[in-house]
Amino acid sequence: MNTVGTAYKVLQCSNCPGNTEYYCKSCPCDLCLRCKEKHVKDLKTEEHNVGTFGEKINPIPTQEICVRHPNKVYEKYCEICQIPVCVSCSEDNSHRFGNERGLHRLLNINIKRQQHMETIHTIRSEALFYRPILLARIKADFKICHTKVMLFQSQMIRKSKNLKELIDVEQHNFFFNVFCDIDIKIKCLKQAKEMDKLLAGLQKYVQRYEQSAVRPISFISFIKRKHLPFIYLELQTYKLSMAKLLNKEGLVQSLCEINITQLMSAPEIQKSITVRGVHDYKHISCVTSDRAWVSDHKNNLILTNTTGVTLHYVMDLCSSSYGSHTVNSENELIYINRKFNINKLLKDMKTTTTIIKRTDLTSIPQCVTWSPCTGDLLIGMHNTYTRTGKVTRYNQSGQLTQTIQNHKKGWGLFRQPIYITENNNGDIVVSDVSISVVVTDRCGRHRFSYNGRPPNSGLQPHGICTDALSHILVCDGATDTVQMLNKNGRFLTYLLIRPSGNICPHSLSYNVNTHCLWVGSLFNNKTMAIYRYIERQNVLKNLNQATADLMESIKKFELVRQRRKNRSREYAT
Repeated sequence: MNTVGTAYKVLQCSNCPGNTEYYCKSCPCDLCLRCKEKHVKDLKTEEHNVGTFGEKINPIPTQEICVRHPNKVYEKYCEICQIPVCVSCSEDNSHRFGNERGLHRLLNINIKRQQHMETIHTIRSEALFYRPILLARIKADFKICHTKVMLFQSQMIRKSKNLKELIDVEQHNFFFNVFCDIDIKIKCLKQAKEMDKLLAGLQKYVQRYEQSAVRPISFISFIKRKHLPFIYLELQTYKLSMAKLLNKEGLVQSLCEINITQLMSAPEIQKSITVRGVHDYKHISCVTSDRAWVSDHKNNLILTNTTGVTLHYVMDLCSSSYGSHTVNSENELIYINRKFNINKLLKDMKTTTTIIKRTDLTSIPQCVTWSPCTGDLLIGMHNTYTRTGKVTRYNQSGQLTQTIQNHKKGWGLFRQPIYITENNNGDIVVSDVSISVVVTDRCGRHRFSYNGRPPNSGLQPHGICTDALSHILVCDGATDTVQMLNKNGRFLTYLLIRPSGNICPHSLSYNVNTHCLWVGSLFNNKTMAIYRYIERQNVLKNLNQATADLMESIKKFELVRQRRKNRSREYAT
């Protein structure tokens, strides 16, 4: 009987011979698992929309059918009931569950879907794909774990019995020695008296030489407090445990995860954004790779994305501040309100709490930043009566812990701090529009001031930020440039000189995850630009001869360790 064969073609990755599991909607191209990970890590393609290949064959519909009216689709979202509804639901009030009065607030479902787009994409592209694989592995692991736990339980019971027998023997010997051998107790008392005498003599010796010597003898006190042999044994045990955990695969994996960042030859513009609802950009605070809070000179504070869509609006921003808002590690907004209190807007975009109340009525908060090193808040203050400024630090409980105002020689460090940030080394960097860029260390000691290139050239500092390389970036209103300094205040280069679309750079915000710089302007310029001037590379991107020698040394180390282990086993048997 003749058999008819059907030819099947396995779709391969566009970059390697691997099987296709994903595809990029932005390029477009087909990707395997390894190429997909490289694709989303690359700074040039990390914002591309990558999905599973199953979505391409069987796409998930964007419109969902109403479960109560199968002939309708969801078009609205009820915030009170927290469910999607169709047109028929909104007409007959069948979506009412927890509100008996029928007071419902309906929103367009596309707005709600846009707010949760990242979660939807993760579930569709990752969770649904890995779910059957993980469930199968979990069932197998559960059986294996159950068998091992039963084995360990029996071993623990056996060892606990042996331990109990040893404890009983030691307890019996202890009571026998205590009650039967009186000499031991007498010896202990004599030793205690001798130790008291020695300690008393040692204290006299310390007091005598601490009063007479030029420098106090702290070494004797150090010996009394520390136990050096115990620390030495701990270090040796730590080294041995590290040697046991050292293996070739783990070392190579650790090295592959190390990325280095370096400056590009010239900054590249990634995107220009026009945000509806703002007139210009007085300050910018990045939230994620595609979201940021922006404010203008008319006190509008808006959460927007890279398409310019308004996602949220804050009504009570203060009117006389410049760098008036910041974002913490939880992506929560912290801003100065109209009463000059420090408020925090939680992630639900509904709850606002006052974390710091204004108590100094003579000083007005001008700028605020969140410290990623300590979690503290740094606030720049200005006294309109004395025309002086200061920087205050508040801990996470809202308590004042530090005030930086004067130089160690007595003169004031600040006059009108309008923007503030913190560098990677803990330095506090302040843009003072009346003086210059003022930098102090974490303790408040003045490190340096930068007043332009060349010095005393009339710098007008505005927006300021720092990057992953500890560079200081500052907008100069006199030259319409963005200048780059190193962490010690030395001028490096003009990063941007009258950039197109940003006639007067005024505000800056640096995203540490994407290494992108958000630049905004004043004077009714509604365009905001995103630049990249730092590139990221893997340490082991290209294996060289030094890497090959390292791998050979690791193999020899493993061989010697295995031989020693085999010898110890032979001696034990």
